Amino acid sequence: MSLDWLKHAFAIEEERPIEPTDEERPLIDALCRQIVARGLVTPAQVFLESVKPLNYVSSQALVFFSPILSAIADPDACRHLAEFLERRGSIDYLCRRIETMAAERPSPPERPDPNSPV
Repeated sequence: MSLDWLKHAFAIEEERPIEPTDEERPLIDALCRQIVARGLVTPAQVFLESVKPLNYVSSQALVFFSPILSAIADPDACRHLAEFLERRGSIDYLCRRIETMAAERPSPPERPDPNSPV
């Protein structure tokens, strides 16, 4: 009896750069824009890097909680986000996209020092 089938039983796809689909792109961009707009770039980067090995588990958690999340969020958006997170390299894409949007965002004007003589 040949055990060739067992050789690939636990194979995972190789980690490589990915691009979101046309349905996923607006959702991913909106999520990244909100992170940048709220000034959460660094905490988001730290969080994403720390959960990077668990991206598939987090996608399955989204699927599991989708009946509850659909009460407060778009069910299609939850499904698209879960499908995106299932693929290896999705966390790297999110990190790169957040960095790009943060770099493109104009810096806020400096506030004048109230203690400086003018």
